[in-house]
Amino acid sequence: MVRVKSRYLLCEVNVEDRSHLLLLDDRAVAVAVKATVARTHGDYGAALCSIGFSVKYLNAHTGIVFLRFPKRCYRILWSALPFITCIETRGQKVPCFLNCLHVGGTIRTCQKFLIRYNTQQLHRMLPKCKNEEEKRQVQKSILNCTITRGNRDESEDDSESEEDEEE
Repeated sequence: MVRVKSRYLLCEVNVEDRSHLLLLDDRAVAVAVKATVARTHGDYGAALCSIGFSVKYLNAHTGIVFLRFPKRCYRILWSALPFITCIETRGQKVPCFLNCLHVGGTIRTCQKFLIRYNTQQLHRMLPKCKNEEEKRQVQKSILNCTITRGNRDESEDDSESEEDEEE
């Protein structure tokens, strides 16, 4: 039996008003992505990306989205993402754009990248804190964002496999 290889795209949904993120659901994001691929790449792109495409994870509070799709068409999907200008959900149009943060071969590599990314964002927020209470909350969040490392060999194997997946 042959395994179907997939790619996972880690994206961030950027909106002007953060309260609009709570309106989003995975079905609306999937419809917007499929429509944009069909608009930019025609029937060929729509057919390639319709088989095996899914939204695996959507965090409406942070705007993080994991998109899963077949390996053979990830460049088509990736090239269509900048053309998403709004997502229609619950009868409302939410003006937004998707920022691609990472392309990975597994959800686990995307999760590891997301933890590193969030830690970097928290480190950037630390100097901008206005009082000591905000600083303590940010420092506490930084400490909670760490990955427990097993042995060093596992992390080296993961980095080698990521390089193989990108080829």
